Amino acid sequence: MPARRTSRLMTISLPPSLYKEAVTLARKEGRTNSELVRESIRKYVAGSRWQELLAYGRRRAMETGLAAQDIESIVDEIRSRDSA
Repeated sequence: MPARRTSRLMTISLPPSLYKEAVTLARKEGRTNSELVRESIRKYVAGSRWQELLAYGRRRAMETGLAAQDIESIVDEIRSRDSA
């Protein structure tokens, strides 16, 4: 019985110049096109999550009236307490 595929297939379209750059880069780095695209998507998702976290932090700071220097002081206080 054949093994079940653990990944899902996705078909994408790229402009010819971007396709050529991607293929060239993958070959240069000794990776497959799929590996290059997977890494790109992982980095994009991580960046998107980071932006969401930053936006949440900004909203919470505005709601509580905290300024950047207040947050730095709080972080410094917690770090010094945790290292003691």
